[in-house]
Amino acid sequence: MDYLGAERKKAEFDVEDMKIVWAGSIHAHQLSDRISKLVANDPAFRKDDRTMLARKELFKNTLRKATYAWKLINELQLSEEEASKVRFYVDEPAFTDLHWGMFVPAIKGQGTDEQQKKWLSLSYKMKIIGCYAQTELGHGSNVQGLETTATFDPKTDEFIIDSPTLTSSKWWPGGLGKVSTHAVVYARLITGGQDYGVHGFIVQLRSLEDHNPLPGITVGDIGMKFGNGAYNTMDNGVLRFDHVRIPRDQMLMRVSQVTREGKFIESDVPRQLLYGTMVYVRKTIVMDASYALSKAVCIATRYSAVRRQFGSQNGGPETQVIDYKTQQSRLFPLLASAYAFRFVGEWLSWLYTDVTQRLQAKDYSTLPEAHACTAGLKSLTTTATADGIEECRKLCGGHGYLCTSGLPELYAVYVPACTYEGDNIVLMLQVARFLMKTVSQLGSGKQPVGTIAYMKRIEHLMQSHSDVQKPQDWLKPSSVLEAFEARAARMSVACAKNLSKFSNQEEGFAQLSADLVEAAVAHCQLIVVSKFIEKLQQDIPGNGVKQQLEVLSGVYSLFLLHKHQGDFLATGCITPKQASLANEQLRALYSKVRPNAISLVDSFNYTDHFLGSILGRYDGNVYPNLYEAAWKDPLNDSVVPDGYHDYIRPLLKQQLVPAKL
Repeated sequence: MDYLGAERKKAEFDVEDMKIVWAGSIHAHQLSDRISKLVANDPAFRKDDRTMLARKELFKNTLRKATYAWKLINELQLSEEEASKVRFYVDEPAFTDLHWGMFVPAIKGQGTDEQQKKWLSLSYKMKIIGCYAQTELGHGSNVQGLETTATFDPKTDEFIIDSPTLTSSKWWPGGLGKVSTHAVVYARLITGGQDYGVHGFIVQLRSLEDHNPLPGITVGDIGMKFGNGAYNTMDNGVLRFDHVRIPRDQMLMRVSQVTREGKFIESDVPRQLLYGTMVYVRKTIVMDASYALSKAVCIATRYSAVRRQFGSQNGGPETQVIDYKTQQSRLFPLLASAYAFRFVGEWLSWLYTDVTQRLQAKDYSTLPEAHACTAGLKSLTTTATADGIEECRKLCGGHGYLCTSGLPELYAVYVPACTYEGDNIVLMLQVARFLMKTVSQLGSGKQPVGTIAYMKRIEHLMQSHSDVQKPQDWLKPSSVLEAFEARAARMSVACAKNLSKFSNQEEGFAQLSADLVEAAVAHCQLIVVSKFIEKLQQDIPGNGVKQQLEVLSGVYSLFLLHKHQGDFLATGCITPKQASLANEQLRALYSKVRPNAISLVDSFNYTDHFLGSILGRYDGNVYPNLYEAAWKDPLNDSVVPDGYHDYIRPLLKQQLVPAKL
């Protein structure tokens, strides 16, 4: 029985067409639909017991799934696109994530043609398993501060990899603890007594015969992480080197190299090419944010329609939780955010292609802007998603705290994204530096490009006043964009003016860092708002689909305006009256989302297996399944618990052994 059937009949748009918009294309939708069902229907990928397994059992189970997935990929002769979808829908952090997501791209981006030919052929067949060993016990975000050394020995034509201090121990690399045979290790290159900074080296860690660590290598797992199941399926590791020797040609030499004589030289391949890999990784992180947030929103939306509390009249049914305005004002902006992040992720895919083509043509003009916007969007979307998942847990009341809701584990798996690939605050400070440089160059004739192009109109934006006079005026994209552009521009200019008061710019940057982060956030929110609006300017087929996306675009932008109205008011972009009108229009938009909410989350096209949540079941049949799941917990294996005779019975019978003082 479909307990959400009545909700689905309310939809004012074609759900099948919206599924295609969410996926990005008919091909992407069909591929995702086919692979997600393939995984969901295979009992080998069962995950409902994951949160109840002990760590060793959990880890071994993950190894089994990863190996089974690889066997399946080969037997079905799946393409790399299909294979990556299999790994995605298995939905379990594993060593394969780092092998395919970091080790292989690092060799592709930084290895010479010769190195790629040698190492990628082994990696693609998984004859070796790799990880990415950058972060150390003492250094994460400050990559230039890494302490591991790679000292060239011209006598033997080798590098000596060493961990000179405790804090130089590699710490956190996924797949390192128990699985990886090789790693791309980042270390300080020293030759001829000179330190040439951090470079990448391919280092074998374990024997390919018996898997034991090679001489000079100490390696293991760093221990349990936050949450049941969650990221504990991954063997995040610790690694120390004691003068480990590797051949010179295992330094990744696409951008720079060391000659046989020990001379350090830059190759004719510009360092900027490495930016392409960075844009790719951050694009992937933004898309992952949309997936994670949409999963949480799907669970919370479906359960909000199932759950009834209060409001019963004359013994009739209680009110659906989703009908409470307080629930809508917390839930629907997250629903809109999931779609917003999806579309900005799509745009980042275009940006990656554009940057790659420009790099090949030796056009580096857009690189600083591409670096800033990808750093900022990584920070913005991961922060909002981590907070959003936790909000969805709260929106599900007490049951959201159960592991069977899927939300605690989803949060524990996702929240590291706020730290890896750049701490979110550090990344926003990088964006702020770019903004300050842009403002300082406005009078020089250098034209702002890409996402910063609105700065060309700086004089207008510093003087403009919103023309909004009634709530409906906030539905005009031009009015929304003008307000967000003016806010971003004015906050950046204000920071630049305050910065100019310091004789020492670095001291000024340190003192004003909190204000600079807020200016960077305003700029990044403008990017997401503008890309959502740009998406709506495209041809979007499907009955009622575009209209629903327009509603969600309005919810996203007006929610941000309401949440940050202090910025908009303080900078004089809008008046208090206009802020009030925006909130009035926002409430009206929530009413438009309400009848379509269930169908909007159905458009994500997630199987129950992928959601991993009893609260988010497609059929809405929550309570019998919650009850049944409770009895499967290992604690219920026996009616009388272990420990009864040792502890409970003596307590009840007052037969406690006297305490030894």
